[in-house]
Amino acid sequence: MKDDCIFCKIAAGEIPSNTVYEDDSYRVILDLGPAARGHALILPKEHYADIYELPDDKAGEVFRLAKKMAGRMKSALGCDGFNVVQNNGEIAGQTVFHFHMHLIPRYENDGQKIGWTPGEPSQEELQETARIIREEN
Repeated sequence: MKDDCIFCKIAAGEIPSNTVYEDDSYRVILDLGPAARGHALILPKEHYADIYELPDDKAGEVFRLAKKMAGRMKSALGCDGFNVVQNNGEIAGQTVFHFHMHLIPRYENDGQKIGWTPGEPSQEELQETARIIREEN
């Protein structure tokens, strides 16, 4: 736990939250500024700033929990779809530097637009980008 991290304090139960799930390693809370009804956050109880610090075994656990919670939330809330979002770095929209995953139920006509404008790279650019990524080890 990191002393100055608000998500560490929430995950530890030191700050009240609307908890929808908890086990020894994770707390799932409702987001205070939801994109849609039921928008929740998966918070590990251990502090990791972002996905780059998250151990491989924890990454698998988080995604299994996301799947479990998405199914539970879809059934309970009757949503029409689901976004699973995880931001890393300020430029990517991360505002609290404690790894967390957003679970966002989606409803017909909810007015939310979670996405991006598709680019139009050439085949050469795609091939070069793929080569650079493959060679990074």
